[in-house]
Amino acid sequence: MKYRKNDEIRAVIDGLGNEGEGISHVDGFPFFIKDTAPGDIVTAKVMKVKSSYGYAKLLEIEQPSECRVRPECPVALKCGGCSLQHISYEEELRYKDEKVYNCLLRIGGIPAKILDGAREPIVPSEKVFRYRNKAQCPVGRDSEGRAVAGFYSGRTHHIVPEDDCALSPALFKVVIRTVTELINEYGISVYNEETGKGLIRHILIRMGFGTGEIMTCIVSSGEKIPHIRELSEALMGIPGMKSVCLNINPEKTNVILGKKIIPLMGEPFIEDILCGLRFRISPLSFYQVNPLTAEKLYNCALDYAGLGDTAGEAPDGGVAPEEVWDLCCGIGTITLAAASRSDALRVHGVEIVEEAVEDARVNAGLNGIENADFTAAAAEEYLPRYLLDHPGSRADVVILDPPRKGVRPEVLESITKLLPERVVYVSCDPATLARDLKTLLAAGYRLSKYRVFDQFSRTAHVETAVLLQRSDT
Repeated sequence: MKYRKNDEIRAVIDGLGNEGEGISHVDGFPFFIKDTAPGDIVTAKVMKVKSSYGYAKLLEIEQPSECRVRPECPVALKCGGCSLQHISYEEELRYKDEKVYNCLLRIGGIPAKILDGAREPIVPSEKVFRYRNKAQCPVGRDSEGRAVAGFYSGRTHHIVPEDDCALSPALFKVVIRTVTELINEYGISVYNEETGKGLIRHILIRMGFGTGEIMTCIVSSGEKIPHIRELSEALMGIPGMKSVCLNINPEKTNVILGKKIIPLMGEPFIEDILCGLRFRISPLSFYQVNPLTAEKLYNCALDYAGLGDTAGEAPDGGVAPEEVWDLCCGIGTITLAAASRSDALRVHGVEIVEEAVEDARVNAGLNGIENADFTAAAAEEYLPRYLLDHPGSRADVVILDPPRKGVRPEVLESITKLLPERVVYVSCDPATLARDLKTLLAAGYRLSKYRVFDQFSRTAHVETAVLLQRSDT
């Protein structure tokens, strides 16, 4: 049967897609239907049909699924931030665990027998709501011309006004309202994406859950903001506010942050406590948004690494330090947590963002850690060059924590030349994880263990920790 745009279909939702959208096979033809739950029976309107699948818009829920729940947030179905608030948390965990498993099976080509033996139980988030320590809210105008902030609707740049995200601390609402109210009071211009004119683009808020310290970073297209002192003073009056700064992004781009930071009031950073260590966080630093689950994730990754198990003999007859490489190390969270476990380790962190490396070095000093070093460089450029300059270099353990795009082929090739006994891969995208594992498995590694962590509750995103071991060990 050939479906056409605007056709109405009756669908039974039998699964969830990569972004949490419902999937129904109508007469064997798959349709993706947003805001539906497994087990729902719905009526939907066909919006687009391709050769092997289609998209449809939910019109009516004829019979709700047993796993359907009422969303916590009133704009959950409009906002593009959450895609799973209408589904029970138990079903969300099942979906995420299966999502990773299926990627490793289908994309990674790892046999089910091996996956079943390596799979460990999924780790839920301690807090399903109010767990995020960071928010990035676009600023725009409503129909009456007043400044509003919120979140983009799914797959659009249309702002859904909402200053109290259910995933963020309640105090973030105070920050957002303070900024938007003063924009309106002082008539400060707001950036228009279509024309490229106007000033205020985004409000970035970060909080250290372990310290209570808050940072607000105003993202602007220009440096001269009318009444910026009054705005900064108002923000510094909010309990916990330690840092107010300005980020300059003059480019007509979807990238939120520019490269230039101008401190306005307070310190140019905040600090937080994770894994028993103190970390300095700057506006451009990568730092996990769910620190409660992140600590469990990092501890699992370091347990997988088996630190201290492969210390060798030094030429003088003593113990040679175990060599550990942490690639895409950010501000050094995993690097320093690893180094703190034993003085018999030498941990090398590599990170492309120079500001993050500066923070990492400060963080090493804050925690009195001397057996870690950091290099500001792209791993795909630095590692091949390092191996040429240092023939015979080895690694006992390599830890990878890349962005969603995964690891470049040059990095994977360099890892195989370092010949680590163990590779620990921390991933926020199961598809690129599976792709990269396929390369490492073909190079002589075997999957030993993996575990899924719900780092991003009520969204379709997920974190995974994986342990690979050399097949000859």
